[in-house]
Amino acid sequence: MVSVAIFDYGAGNIFSLKNSLEKAGATVDVITSFDKPNEYSGLLLPGVGNFDPAIKSITKSSKTGFKEYVKDTTPVLGICLGMEMFFEKSEEGKEKGLEIMKGEVIVLPDSMKVPHMGWNDLAIKNPGKILQDVKNGSWVYFVHSYRVKPNSSEIITAESDYGIKVPAVVEQDNFFGTQFHPEKSGSVGKIMIKNFLDECKK
Repeated sequence: MVSVAIFDYGAGNIFSLKNSLEKAGATVDVITSFDKPNEYSGLLLPGVGNFDPAIKSITKSSKTGFKEYVKDTTPVLGICLGMEMFFEKSEEGKEKGLEIMKGEVIVLPDSMKVPHMGWNDLAIKNPGKILQDVKNGSWVYFVHSYRVKPNSSEIITAESDYGIKVPAVVEQDNFFGTQFHPEKSGSVGKIMIKNFLDECKK
């Protein structure tokens, strides 16, 4: 059995994510700092909250830094806000991002109803690790007001088309991000959660 941690920003309900991981066979702890030794096989940054408070809770609540905690060995899955924090900055706040991926986070265009909520299909550009066994055109559930704008398109493994192309999945080294919520995306989301846990077992 694989042991993973969810980092809780103190912003809201992470029960559905914890439940999805446990149903997939993981042991799950909820943590609020990185001060204890990292004994986990994976870490998840959930999709509930706002950019600045979430970044502050990650970067300022622990003596141990985030990058020092996960190094290049612990797989990290960032969901929605969790994925957005991988980047250098966000129009949602003033704090620096985690600066793992080059690029920024920008608000969705005025032509769209914000927050964007609902099911959209995935155009898979590169199978990657999280998307193993996910079929092109699969539908997943989004709730967001912002989108990532990576400097390099090479880290984008899937996107969704809202009239504009929105990066939906990114991967770089041991960091994986989804703009949508796998834990709310039915059988397709279950495949991705299993794939992430498989990475954690390696």
